[in-house]
Amino acid sequence: MIRRIKSDRIVGQNEIFEGYLYLDGDKILAVDKEERPFDVEYDFTGRYVSAGLIDLHTHGGAGHDFTDGMKAVVAACNFHLQHGTTTVYPTVSAGKFERIRKATQEISLAKKEKDLLANLPGAHLEGPYFSLQQAGAQAADFITAPIEEDYRALVAELGGDIARWSYAPERDEGEKFCRFLIEHGILPAAGHTNAIYDDMLRAKAAGCNLVTHLYSCTSTVTREKGFRRLGVIESAYLFDDMDVEIIADGKHLPPELIRLILKIKGREHVALVTDSLNLAGVDATSGVSNGITDYIIEDGVCKLPDRSAFAGSIATADRLIRVMTQEVGVTLVDAIYMMSAVPARIMGLNKGILAKGYDADVIVFDDGINVSDVFVMGNKVI
Repeated sequence: MIRRIKSDRIVGQNEIFEGYLYLDGDKILAVDKEERPFDVEYDFTGRYVSAGLIDLHTHGGAGHDFTDGMKAVVAACNFHLQHGTTTVYPTVSAGKFERIRKATQEISLAKKEKDLLANLPGAHLEGPYFSLQQAGAQAADFITAPIEEDYRALVAELGGDIARWSYAPERDEGEKFCRFLIEHGILPAAGHTNAIYDDMLRAKAAGCNLVTHLYSCTSTVTREKGFRRLGVIESAYLFDDMDVEIIADGKHLPPELIRLILKIKGREHVALVTDSLNLAGVDATSGVSNGITDYIIEDGVCKLPDRSAFAGSIATADRLIRVMTQEVGVTLVDAIYMMSAVPARIMGLNKGILAKGYDADVIVFDDGINVSDVFVMGNKVI
């Protein structure tokens, strides 16, 4: 059965145009400005139609954390789906390694759960192989250098359910951990890291080509005996083909800094992420996150109680698009591209683009970026 989506506001890779999407099964059959035969039509005239959004980095939402078991994983993914995220990479923070293993196991179970509406390719492990100097809101008690016995055992058991792993390159002796990830089809990303240029150069040569939330817990220029050394931020700029993710909630990075990132990296190498806590979509003002970190919520962001630093984002994907278009000043085409085509390319997905042969993940929204309809792999789920 051929389903046709009609709109005068189809968001392509380079333009917004009037035309039709034709869906056949779970794939896009055609994107056309001319009419073709069809069986069922959805008329979204007056609303935008775009590729589904892909969040590479989120810890949960609607009160559900991705470490709280299979049902919580499903509920958080389905919550983010309502805001346009058709593909979710559940993120697990640093903690006891058994907790990380259990969370990954539950994410694996969630992938097969019939109530899951969004795509869930695999987990994003954020730690525990980080820099103590760049821990941020991560639990410092569990931060360590890579422990080969642990990561080998976890990948042997659940490697097919781990999509990416953020780590500090300067703690990876001989790039052994990075190379191991590459060998097992897991994407390495430099995050919560105090690396200098030489560390990043070696990591890149070993296969690390992504920076986790640029400017958030990533090193910058330092001096040693008077000599300046580049940090992760400058290395990401210097390596033209290195990808970066940014928390585009309008709080973690001011609009002018996002403009600078885009001026240097261009839209092709910037992925928008929410890095949302389970507090996204929750009416709360204070509490304890995961039984570990005290927090307060004000100004649209989660902070440590002393207001010395942010404790995390409470954003959803639609908010990121609003921030990018209304505050940063990029086009809607570019904003959608950085949260669909770019993350899809980074993760090797057949998604993120409205074109023949791509997965039929499609969202519909109004001028305020309020999502009304969602298709996942050709099925209308909202």
